[in-house]
Amino acid sequence: MLFSDEYTQPIGESTFSLRERGSRFLGFAYSIKSEVEFKSKLTGLKAEFPDATHHCYAFVLNPDKSAQRASDDGEPSNSAGKPILRAILSRNLTNVGVVVVRYFGGTQLGIPGLIDAYGRTAMGCLEGLKTETAFVEDNFCITCDFAHEQDIHRLLPNFKAKVVNCVYGEQVEIHIAVKRSLAEGWVKAIQRNHHLTLKK
Repeated sequence: MLFSDEYTQPIGESTFSLRERGSRFLGFAYSIKSEVEFKSKLTGLKAEFPDATHHCYAFVLNPDKSAQRASDDGEPSNSAGKPILRAILSRNLTNVGVVVVRYFGGTQLGIPGLIDAYGRTAMGCLEGLKTETAFVEDNFCITCDFAHEQDIHRLLPNFKAKVVNCVYGEQVEIHIAVKRSLAEGWVKAIQRNHHLTLKK
């Protein structure tokens, strides 16, 4: 499988509600950057809905989706957290957390019913989220004399690179971000210009 430096993440947040045989399911989807941030959202929902029967959730983090967590919060094993997680992964999202708050309505839904209700609530939240395409980037620092600063800028469009910061002292120090899939070519292009000094 070829390496991809592209991933999809949400912007903002979204809500969705579902009623199933008397039970009420309230879904909340969030753009998150860390587990700590997600836990803060979860704590806020528990404070907002302290009388709810369950606060089930799942989240996915990192461009490669390497951090994944799911919780049934007292529901039968794999009947809540896993369906929420599957909904996230089915939309190919990362840096996202979903919490489904349940108020029990008096009628048992059974395992298949729970899986369906939690999955549909999570999917409803996710469908309401705006998303953006982001990229894994490598960062480089290049130094040169002022006379050669334009040589760096001429290379930028060829590698879809962007200037993050410039520091002017005895020399120019330019910090560049490059999509990872193009980073090797970028390094070679800089190294061919012997008056440019590259530091990763």
